[in-house]
Amino acid sequence: MLLVRDDDAAAFEELMLRYQRRVVTVLEHLVGKRDLAEDLAQDVFMRVYRSRKTYVPGSRFSTWLFTIVNNVASNARRSLARRKEVQIINSADQSGSQPADPLERMATAASGLMPTRQLDKTEMGSIVRQAVQSLNERQRMAVLLSKFEDMSYNDIAETMGMSVQAIKSLLSRARANLKEALAPYLQEGTVP
Repeated sequence: MLLVRDDDAAAFEELMLRYQRRVVTVLEHLVGKRDLAEDLAQDVFMRVYRSRKTYVPGSRFSTWLFTIVNNVASNARRSLARRKEVQIINSADQSGSQPADPLERMATAASGLMPTRQLDKTEMGSIVRQAVQSLNERQRMAVLLSKFEDMSYNDIAETMGMSVQAIKSLLSRARANLKEALAPYLQEGTVP
């Protein structure tokens, strides 16, 4: 980031390549839509570029970056809450297309020889994503930073503007909520 601050274009490209996938993944979990997450990731990197001259290396770059991610996601959620989107489904488009849901795609595949392990893994991933989406936005962000970005409590606290103790409490409540949301699936194999 120090090279980016000094207007090194190759360094900025390297930063984008290194962090883009992670930023898109976290944003997708926060806003629930892949295409919106990709658009927001562009906004995040534009903000990084615009703020390059004021960057001060006081903490890790990823902490600073995910603070921007959190702010952009919060702004997007507020914007989405104010405006309702309607999706129009064209019946002509649907007739020949494959289902968007991976489980449906596997179930309707011509070859019924898909290994059940792959189906179980896909199903579990879908159930976990639903459980994470059911968390409130602060819990979801804390879980994503902790589990998917391997951030420490201190880094998460700095990113979210909270105390370390508050992050520990937030993550504890999030884990309890996830355990409750996943219990029916794990105990009985039923999808909640």
